[in-house]
Amino acid sequence: MTIFRACLALCLALLALGTTAEAQGTYRIQRGDVLRVEVLEDEGLNRELLVLPDGRVSMPLAGNILAAGRTVTQVQRAITAGLANNFSITPTVYVGVSRIKEPEPQQEEAPELYRIYVLGETGKTGLIEVEPGTTVLQLFAQMGGFTNFAAKKRIQLRRRTETGERIYTLNYKHIERGQSGAGLATVQDGDVFVVPQRRLFE
Repeated sequence: MTIFRACLALCLALLALGTTAEAQGTYRIQRGDVLRVEVLEDEGLNRELLVLPDGRVSMPLAGNILAAGRTVTQVQRAITAGLANNFSITPTVYVGVSRIKEPEPQQEEAPELYRIYVLGETGKTGLIEVEPGTTVLQLFAQMGGFTNFAAKKRIQLRRRTETGERIYTLNYKHIERGQSGAGLATVQDGDVFVVPQRRLFE
């Protein structure tokens, strides 16, 4: 039973080696990978080579060898050919992928901001950029509220539509008291808010 287990373990090990070799044989080397090179006739040449941004590796006595986009077998042949003139017989070269370049973390794209325009009696006028989903009430906060001369009952929301411009009248007093749900409406890109000056006894 012990001999059987030893044979089974050896077969599994050989199978694993064969699978690894097959995987490396079809793998296309990338910039940033690290290759392990071993030269049977000269251990002093054994080393790890980084695939540089230009796609090449620098191997002593063989010079710069193109690696990126090639298989391990192709690079092994190229290094062997580059070393051949320095040996009396063709050297025996082994090349393997020692380390694969780690994928760069993907950066989350910043959400596209809406461009909102504010005119009139507010703390801040002009262009205000807000995130999609911003409500009318949140926009009022970002524009710094209203001046003492603002006609809060006659705030205009001017919005472009396919047929032209549509004007909505917002009453901040009602929104503030919870009598209107207009403050929960979300703004749209290109909206224009106009806060007129209040009249004498308004």
